[in-house]
Amino acid sequence: MKLTQPQQTISDSKKRFRIAACGRRFGKSWLAMNEMAKFARFPEQRILAVAPTYKQCKNIWWNDLKGMLLDLNWVKKINESELTITLVNSSTITLRSSENYDALRGGKYNFVVMDEFADMNPDAWVVLRPTLSDMKGHALFIGSPKGRNHFYDMWINAEHNEDWEAFQYTTLEGMNVDEDEIESARLDLSDRDFEQEYMSKFVSYSGVIFYAFDDKLNRQKYNWDEFSDRTPIHCAIDFNVSPITASVCVKNATGLHIIDEIEIYGSNTLELVQEINRRYGTARQRYAYPDATGSRTNTNSMGTSDHIILQNNGFKLVTGKTNPNINESISAVNSLLLNGAGERNLQIDPKCVKIRECMLKYVYKEGTRTPQKDNIHDHFADGIRYICHRLFPITPNLISSHKTYRTTGRML
Repeated sequence: MKLTQPQQTISDSKKRFRIAACGRRFGKSWLAMNEMAKFARFPEQRILAVAPTYKQCKNIWWNDLKGMLLDLNWVKKINESELTITLVNSSTITLRSSENYDALRGGKYNFVVMDEFADMNPDAWVVLRPTLSDMKGHALFIGSPKGRNHFYDMWINAEHNEDWEAFQYTTLEGMNVDEDEIESARLDLSDRDFEQEYMSKFVSYSGVIFYAFDDKLNRQKYNWDEFSDRTPIHCAIDFNVSPITASVCVKNATGLHIIDEIEIYGSNTLELVQEINRRYGTARQRYAYPDATGSRTNTNSMGTSDHIILQNNGFKLVTGKTNPNINESISAVNSLLLNGAGERNLQIDPKCVKIRECMLKYVYKEGTRTPQKDNIHDHFADGIRYICHRLFPITPNLISSHKTYRTTGRML
């Protein structure tokens, strides 16, 4: 089967699990049929293709798949009621819907395709993942973005799993629709719909707070060759029991590079400090930018204040009597993410998955300018607000509004 170059790139990947987020009319179904045939060419393979509904199985794949395999003279038997094709080499290709995904339990497959995965219940994959274990089977997830749901989460997380690979292509890159037609669609659709359907973008949630964040442009792998025993670290800390969090940063001439994230559930400040020290040692300078309320005695901190625990463990505190104004600190973060000159001075290492998710999903309460406290995205967000506001305030008179403490607690 002849593929376009982008389709071929996806097909050539040797990764066990592949995710393809593609614009409309990219040729996702043609690619999926090619992959089914590629796996089925070996004897006694079991192939499963899953679409969101039975109607989609029939309308998108069934007739074209039958025709393609008949043309190849590969077909031994066709079961119309079961939507199953048995090949002359005893391999089988079966089409199913995810509507009753529990019915998919118990099978054994060498290859599974999940088409328009963004439209499925994510538990369908929970059911199907064990069906690949006996055969050490492969899977292909294809579809167009539908906001930042489970399909987006899987696409993002693929970058950090050795067996996974993620792809993203626009409709134009699919080479099946000409540029004039795409421009015509741009005029017919809203910006949001066009970005999602044709540009294959995971469009931001409404009311997103860190609107300047771009997961491609602000995501940058840290160069560890530049990191030495003398490199100071700057830790943005949000005190909480479950979880307590820290974003570990390196400061440069123009901004910050977030190089690590620490999230511990059912913990306390001392355990967080111990984990930072375990990863980065105690010889280097370590700065902490904590919640200002940590100056008070906290029962979760064993009868002493969070700030004192940080100081007693060699951290230099950069904080104030009160936390920074929410709107000013949010503006400080967005200014570092993208300033008026088009510069991006806040980079995030790709391994910091939770922080990147926070940047994309931290939102205001509907109809307000008050951040949504969801105990998922707000902890890393608060710490990052503190450090950006302290180091790179957006108004000059805020530069001297914080106090810096030595480990003895004396103000510098």
